[in-house]
Amino acid sequence: MTLSRSDASRQLEGAGLRAKRALGQNFVVDANTVRKIARLANVDNHGHVLEIGAGLGSLTLALAETGAQVTAVEVDDNLIPLLRENVDPIDNITIVHADAMKLNWNELLAGGDQWALVANLPYNVATPLVADVLDFVPQVQRMLVMVQKEVGERFCASPSTEAYGALSVKVAFHATARIAGIVPPTVFLPKPNVDSALVEIVRHAQPIDADINQKELFSLVRMGFAKRRKMLRGSLAGRVTPEQFEEADIVPTARAEELSVHDWMRLARIVNGVGQ
Repeated sequence: MTLSRSDASRQLEGAGLRAKRALGQNFVVDANTVRKIARLANVDNHGHVLEIGAGLGSLTLALAETGAQVTAVEVDDNLIPLLRENVDPIDNITIVHADAMKLNWNELLAGGDQWALVANLPYNVATPLVADVLDFVPQVQRMLVMVQKEVGERFCASPSTEAYGALSVKVAFHATARIAGIVPPTVFLPKPNVDSALVEIVRHAQPIDADINQKELFSLVRMGFAKRRKMLRGSLAGRVTPEQFEEADIVPTARAEELSVHDWMRLARIVNGVGQ
């Protein structure tokens, strides 16, 4: 069972509710879409699945159909009664009423050491949430997230492309990412003005560099991309010397978008006195 557009509309109207723009709410109301997400997430053999932004529970129900143990997080006080009504009879779903940006991850994920995160992420939390999970929540080994297409392209972008930025470098440091599908506005209630992308993010089996100071690395990356149209000798002025550019084999007239994650790591090591 999943929720149709008419089901969702009826439930919201019956409770006197509407989607909240401030929370970036666009509910998925198409059975084929949520089942496709559950299939692509490949969670039927996965013990623990975390869903962020469960909403009315349409995707939650599709994930539960696979047999996975689903922990569904929802922040909206008003939606919790409807969500419980839709999913509570199902014993492999646990609802957590919380703000995903303020979660105690160790407490929430104490039931296992390998989790998959599957979510239709609101636009206002997609980027910081994925970045935080990659940085601080190693228990989450895989993600399949539905985000605005533009955001999804940034997650997956390669060097020297328009979408490539500091976020792309962070994702590449921790994981491999690909766009697994494009989702049209017609499957949402209300309909957004843009397409969405399904992005699969799989954490590296071994850290790309377990010893590097990640805080210093990403600080350097953010500084470089803050003025992405400038040459690196300008955007990193006062932080990187000409001699350090030369030692790292980085052309100072290059721009931030031209450097791969390995280039940034090499430069960060030299700037922080670690060497190559």
